[in-house]
Amino acid sequence: MIGYTTVGTNQLAVAVAFYDELFKEVGVHRLIDFGERGMAWGVSWDKPSFAVLTPFDGQPATVGNGSMVALTFGTREAVNAMHAKAMALGGREEGAPGLREGNFYAGYFRDLDGNKLCIFTVLQG
Repeated sequence: MIGYTTVGTNQLAVAVAFYDELFKEVGVHRLIDFGERGMAWGVSWDKPSFAVLTPFDGQPATVGNGSMVALTFGTREAVNAMHAKAMALGGREEGAPGLREGNFYAGYFRDLDGNKLCIFTVLQG
């Protein structure tokens, strides 16, 4: 049902560099270059994508309290690698990777603009 998600930034070049490096961990690549407004990444055009953009209205980007983007990657190892990479790139810890409810394995962090993300997989078995 989700086509794409977007988070805001006040430091576009820094945000694009952060997500370029983060997504490189799992083979996700750039899909759309919005020029001075931002960038979108994904695995293919027929799958949901993720974008970071400066706000259309020209006002500063702000973080929504209670807002979060959850990105699914198929293995525990991918979750661990993505979370570790986010920390290495200067992201802020919001919950180390681990098993949550049932088979839900997730790690949480905030990007350099303070946007909260969840990296997760549902373990089989």
